[in-house]
Amino acid sequence: MVKNNSGPELSSELVARAQGFYASAAQKELSKLMVQNFAFVQGQFNGSTISLLGRNSIFNKVRELPVVGGSGAFRFARGYAEATTHTFDGTTTGDATVEYNIYVLHYY
Repeated sequence: MVKNNSGPELSSELVARAQGFYASAAQKELSKLMVQNFAFVQGQFNGSTISLLGRNSIFNKVRELPVVGGSGAFRFARGYAEATTHTFDGTTTGDATVEYNIYVLHYY
């Protein structure tokens, strides 16, 4: 088990970069179809990625997204991610700080 204790502060250590896109997934609520890769930039998994694909109901306290694969150490990965929003600036920038706890089975 690998656990990283970095917090949601912008000054915390960078472990991976989130890369991807989203599209609207509902007519009457704020939900997005998320296609997202976490590209690790240091440590044991440097150069590897974890890939997520699923529906994200933005205003739910905790959202669950499936892990659909990965690369490098996470090739054939399966699992799920739990997303929790820590901060959201809906009036000025639209920026959000979101914590992802990812539970993954993989062959390494």
